[in-house]
Amino acid sequence: MLEDGKIFEGINFGCSGEVIGEVVFNTSMTGYQEIITDPSYCEQIVTMTYPQIGNYGINSMDIQSDRVQVKGFIVREYLTYYSNWRADESLESYLKNYGIIGISEIDTRQLTRHIRVKGAMKGIISTATFDEGTLLQKIKSFPDMVGRNLVDFVTCRRSYIFNPGKKRCRHRVVVYDYGVKLNILKCLSDAGFKVEVVPAFTDPEKVLEMNPDGILLSNGPGDPAAVNYAISGIRELIGKKPLFGICLGHQLLALALGAKTYKLKFGHHGANHPVKNMDSGEVEVTTQNHGFAVDIGSLKSIKVTGYRVTHLNLNDNTIEGIEYPGIGALTVQHHPEAGPGPHDARYIFGRFAEIIDGFN
Repeated sequence: MLEDGKIFEGINFGCSGEVIGEVVFNTSMTGYQEIITDPSYCEQIVTMTYPQIGNYGINSMDIQSDRVQVKGFIVREYLTYYSNWRADESLESYLKNYGIIGISEIDTRQLTRHIRVKGAMKGIISTATFDEGTLLQKIKSFPDMVGRNLVDFVTCRRSYIFNPGKKRCRHRVVVYDYGVKLNILKCLSDAGFKVEVVPAFTDPEKVLEMNPDGILLSNGPGDPAAVNYAISGIRELIGKKPLFGICLGHQLLALALGAKTYKLKFGHHGANHPVKNMDSGEVEVTTQNHGFAVDIGSLKSIKVTGYRVTHLNLNDNTIEGIEYPGIGALTVQHHPEAGPGPHDARYIFGRFAEIIDGFN
């Protein structure tokens, strides 16, 4: 049930029980295990628009965090039989291991269209009760996504070096973990970085004492404006070290500079979002997962000399990338570490290295 009373009846898979979260849809044709383990989906119930899910099982190589992060999972057809030479187990057994409830055999196309028209909203999956009044009351009492700091649920609790065995490094980078995806760390390592990860609440003075060549502000879940300690901490780093923000990190740096963010009607979740590179004029196919965006009009009042929008979303003209030459920073709203088929955005990690090389 959605919070406006719309009901879909289906068949339970994974765990049974009851779960409430914000219902969103993802348009990717593949990659469901990367999606369900992405910390940016914390407190969200994800609907897959591709109709057949589960056919290649789950493998240990492609997960993006140490657990399933979605609150619930909605599919059109769950396939109990999987076939993939890398698979370790079925999707259902994986969901059961982490206590995640799934529902199948519902009209996901209708659900997706409903969300597109009405906007993302809270919903509940339940095998415990079918009383509509009870379900609706539970949804109404659940907190909205706006104003929620969810970073605290997904950040690591202690610092660690991601690639301790890496001997030849172009640069050292500290990653603020607001819910970082594993592939971001892999791409940094592949680009020649020695990578050390710190919790989201790490004091900026401590990071500066570590004297990295650059600092990455990672992706993560929830309302960026609610992560007050991150915004104030980033202010202490501006101009002192090169900064690279991805997704939530992109939003947090903009907020730290005095810009504003707002909630999108139904967010961007999928692997087929066209983004225009404003420098080359080329269109890049990107993977995206965010429910908030930077207000382009508010950039006029930011507390820094000079900025330029480097990327724009061609679906709705929202900002997908900004560079701040005066402080040695760049940010992107999409996920350059993801591979939605092409690897159009991977060059951005190299661009970060270039900014570090030119930083005074």
